[in-house]
Amino acid sequence: MLYFSKIRIFFIFIITITFVYFALSNFIKVDDNIFKRKINLGLDLQGGSYLLLEIDNGPVITEILQNKVFEFKEFFKKKDIKLRNFKVENNNIYFDVDKKKIDEVINILDDDESLINPYYQDFKSHQFDFSNSEEKFLLSLSKHGLINIKNSSLDQSIEIVRKRVDEIGTNEPTILKRGNDRILVELPGLDNPDRIKSLLGKTANLTFQFITNNTQESFGTEKLFNEDDSEETIVSKRIILSGDNLIDAKPHMDTLNNETVVLFMLDRVGAKKFGKATTSGVGKRLAIVLDGRIISAPTIQEPITTGSGQITGDFTFQSATDLALLLRSGALPAPLNIIEERTVGPDLGQDSINSGIFSLIIGFFLVIFYMIYKYKIFGVIANFALITNLLILVGILTLFEATLTLPGIAGIILTVGMAVDANVLIFERIKEETANENNKILAFDSGYVKSRTTILDANITTLIAAIILFFMGSGPIKGFSVTLATGIITTLFTVYFIARLFTSIYVTKNKNKEKLI
Repeated sequence: MLYFSKIRIFFIFIITITFVYFALSNFIKVDDNIFKRKINLGLDLQGGSYLLLEIDNGPVITEILQNKVFEFKEFFKKKDIKLRNFKVENNNIYFDVDKKKIDEVINILDDDESLINPYYQDFKSHQFDFSNSEEKFLLSLSKHGLINIKNSSLDQSIEIVRKRVDEIGTNEPTILKRGNDRILVELPGLDNPDRIKSLLGKTANLTFQFITNNTQESFGTEKLFNEDDSEETIVSKRIILSGDNLIDAKPHMDTLNNETVVLFMLDRVGAKKFGKATTSGVGKRLAIVLDGRIISAPTIQEPITTGSGQITGDFTFQSATDLALLLRSGALPAPLNIIEERTVGPDLGQDSINSGIFSLIIGFFLVIFYMIYKYKIFGVIANFALITNLLILVGILTLFEATLTLPGIAGIILTVGMAVDANVLIFERIKEETANENNKILAFDSGYVKSRTTILDANITTLIAAIILFFMGSGPIKGFSVTLATGIITTLFTVYFIARLFTSIYVTKNKNKEKLI
C-alpha cells in the first residue's frame, strides 16, 4: 500500500538529511571534523602528472644468481668437490663438474632441497631448477621463483615510491599496481613533475667502501666515477656499511664551513660496524657511493663511534633535501623506468569541469521541463526526487572521499537519465491501472508494485555491469563504475521511498478528484 509509517518516514528523513549535509559540505565551510569531508578531484579535472613506471628486475635476478654462485662454491668446497667454469647468463648459472663427481653432485642437488631452494619452507621463493648433460650443469630460476622475485620487487617498490611521494607532500597521490612489473603514479595538482621524476628514477642504493690503491685486495676492487664523471677512483668491493642500517637522514647547513651537508644516523648494528671500520681505517679515505657513483670521499680523521655522521659534497639545500629524502625512504630493490608520462594543466582540468557541469545542467533542465510538461504535479515530485537523488549521490561520494573524474561525471549524468526512466515506467503503469480501477489509492499502489520487477531487473543488470567494470577496469573506468553503481542505489532509494512518499501524500489528500494523472 501507499501507506508510510512514522518510523519509515523518520528514517527516510534522517538518511536524506545526512547525505545532503555531506554533499553541501563540498560547497560550504564546515568546522566539524566528523563532517569535514570533500570529494577529491581526479587528474583530468584538477590537473597534474601521470607517470607509468616499469621495474627492471634484471639487476635483482643477476644479484640473486651471483649470490647463488658464491653459495655453491662454498658449499661444494666443504665437500671437497671442485666446480669450475661458472658463468651467469640469461637468468641461468652454467658450471662444469669433474666426470668422477657427476653422480655425487646430482645426488646432492636432488636430496638437499635447502641448497637450491633455500627459502622453500618459509617463503616458497627464489626456487631453482637444475639439469645436466654429462659434466655440464645448468641451474635456472624456476617460473615460480621468477614470479616471486617480481612480486616481491613490485611490493617493495610501491612502498618506497609511496614514501618518496609522501615526503614531497603531494596532495592525494594515487599509487597502484599495473600488472606484474608496473606502477601507476597519479599526482593531482602537480604540473611540474621533474623533481618527482628525478627522485623516482634513482634506486638510492647507498654503500660505504674504502678507497684503495691495492689492486690485490682480498675482496677485489672496482673502478667508480664521481657523480659528475670527472674522476675515476679505485675502491674495495668490501661494503663497510649499506643504506639498510640508516634510520634517519636530514639536510643541515654547516655554518662553520659555509656548506650544506646531509646528516645521517645509524641503527645499533650499523653504528657498531661503522665504529669498527673507522677505528681501523683512520687516515684512509671512505667513499660514500650512491647508485654506483661516488658522491663524497672524506678522509677518516678519527674513529666515529656515535652512530651518526655527515655526507659532504657540492650540495645545494634542495639537492641535500632530496638526498636525505632518498636515504630515509630506503633503496628501491630494482631500477624504475618511466615508460609513459602525461601532464594535464590546471586550465585544461577546469575546462573539463566546466564542460561536465554544463552538460549536466543542460540535461538536467531538459528532463525537469519534460517531466513537468508530461506528468504535471507528479513530474514536480519526480523532479524533487531527482534533485535529492543527485545530492545523496554526491553525499555518498563525499562520505568515502571518493575521487571524481571526468568519466565519473558521465556516470552522474547517466544516473539522471536512469532515475527519470524509473519514474516514467511507474507513471505510465499507473495510467494503465487508473483506467481499470476506480479506487485511486489502489491504482497508484498497483502501479508501483507491478512496475517494480521491470525497474529492478533493469537496474540490477546495470549494477552487475558496473561491478564488473570496477574489478576488471582501471583508472577512469573505475571512476565511471563507482558513480554509476552508487547512482543506481540512490535512484532506487529516491524512487521507492522519497518520490513514493510524496506521491502517497498527494494521492491520499486528493483521492476524490476525477483525474489525478
